Amino acid sequence: MLPVLHRKVWLAPVLLLTLAGCLGAPVAPDQEAPPPVVVAPEPTLPDQVLLEDALRGRSLSNGEVAGLSDRLLSEGNSMLNDEKTMARLEILLLKALKSPEKAKRAVLLRNLGIIHYHQNKFKKARQELQNSNELNPRDPRTHFYLARLFVQQGEIYQKQGKKRLSRQQFKRASIEMEQARKLAPNNSTYKQDLKQIIQQEQGK
Repeated sequence: MLPVLHRKVWLAPVLLLTLAGCLGAPVAPDQEAPPPVVVAPEPTLPDQVLLEDALRGRSLSNGEVAGLSDRLLSEGNSMLNDEKTMARLEILLLKALKSPEKAKRAVLLRNLGIIHYHQNKFKKARQELQNSNELNPRDPRTHFYLARLFVQQGEIYQKQGKKRLSRQQFKRASIEMEQARKLAPNNSTYKQDLKQIIQQEQGK
């Protein structure tokens, strides 16, 4: 039998080895985890630069053209009054509509109609907006611009003394405006008086 002192000396290294096995290999205090790899997002081009690039040959899908024109034609955007930008955007939309790709065709037609509306090409605008509405009757902005066109025409008839035709146009405008409000009840623009919007446009 081993003396008590010898047993304690013999057991000490055994206990140390057992603890080392349970806890695993020690980690060096100065060892740090590698930093995470950060992937920088692709830089987005300003819309006017993207428009210029597209006209110079940069390929854009119909979806990209629709998104670009939506941004440039948003309500309150100063680009709506920039004749040069609108003329260039008109060219891009016409080019996209000639492509065999059918995606976003309703949006492209609507936006072309909006451009022609602001260029006072009301006959073209009405045709494009009506074609867009046939493809997608649930677009509130299409109904909104159709309503504006009917008010414009109603005022023309009113000045010509054609009261019956004028009333018909105002009635059609009211129907289109109501449809826009139903489809987008939270849009503050559609809650405004339509004739007041037209008067503001004519006075700009």
